[in-house]
Amino acid sequence: MTPAHAASGPEPRREAGPEPWPQGISRQATMRISDVLAQLGQEFPSVSHSKLRFLEEQGLIDPVRTPSGYRQYSPADVERLRFVLTEQRDSYLPLKVIKERLAAMDAGEPAPGPAPRLADASTEDGPSSRRRWTVDSLAEATGTEAAFVQQLVTAGVLHPGPGGWFDPGAPDVVRIAARLAEYGIEPRHLRSLRASADRHVSLVDQLVAPYRKQQTTSAHAQAATLGTEVGELLARLHTAWVRQGVADLG
Repeated sequence: MTPAHAASGPEPRREAGPEPWPQGISRQATMRISDVLAQLGQEFPSVSHSKLRFLEEQGLIDPVRTPSGYRQYSPADVERLRFVLTEQRDSYLPLKVIKERLAAMDAGEPAPGPAPRLADASTEDGPSSRRRWTVDSLAEATGTEAAFVQQLVTAGVLHPGPGGWFDPGAPDVVRIAARLAEYGIEPRHLRSLRASADRHVSLVDQLVAPYRKQQTTSAHAQAATLGTEVGELLARLHTAWVRQGVADLG
């Protein structure tokens, strides 16, 4: 006779010693990798299957494996992932340091920042960060004129991709450019800034190219992680220089 709990999915992992962080959140592993991506995708658009597998290989999460080999995650796993991705994005921390922080939190040290949120599988998507934007939809979403968006394209500030669609970050570019236009800084003045950003991207591309050439999921995920970390550091350095230069003007 089949045990009564067999149909309820994998049982939560039983850990020796204190409960790992986050405490008080379910460790019942019933979520598929697609469920995890659906929950985290709006906040972290670059998260992917390979990214989750890479973080698992680095020992940052430990999903349950079903008898057939599929990974299943618990709400506690999702919160650990959210912590890792937030520390990467907001604090520019390498994975080694994030892993050390998690280990300290597992040992009972207080977690930085707000308390973890309960993962909610019923969360509805807001305006999708994966939306495909056109000139007209960008103008409507940002409260600008289509002619202004087209000026950004003509100046090379916005680059449409295959099929003429713009990437998820395009609305932010339009909003910032519109604010700058209020000060008399026109789209043509932003051309050099875009060229500088493209050079930074090329520098990151050279750095991650050896990993991207390797035909393994782990290497591709490592390329994505390294690219994100270095790209954020370059952006932060540029911001520091601009702020210092503006301060010197005073």
